[in-house]
Amino acid sequence: EVQLVESGGGLVQPGGSLRLSCAISGVIDGIYCMAWFRKAPEKKREAVAMINYMAGSTAYPDSVKGRFIVSQDNDKKTLYLQMNSLKADDTGIYYCAAHKKDGYCRRNDGDYEYWGRGTQVTVSS
Repeated sequence: EVQLVESGGGLVQPGGSLRLSCAISGVIDGIYCMAWFRKAPEKKREAVAMINYMAGSTAYPDSVKGRFIVSQDNDKKTLYLQMNSLKADDTGIYYCAAHKKDGYCRRNDGDYEYWGRGTQVTVSS
């Protein structure tokens, strides 16, 4: 089992920045990909950042490209999401997730076996 615990959410004004953290523990051997997902009100949960756990390569959807940066500590036990130039549309619950399926980082939330409980991000003036 892999345990994931998010932190760092909160209320931020449009144009502001926020950094989320995800503490990773448990049986981390075999993790192939980690991702941040966002669940906005009345929208499907979507991946906003993915990182190959060992290689460190990253991918983002166009909606956040250039504004969000995913990274991890050298010991690979903490995942971060730096969010800049935040917009009201970025509001939602942000989840940290991991999958052990190899080959490539999946975008579909159904492919992720491990999830945190989420942290709320609200972008509002």
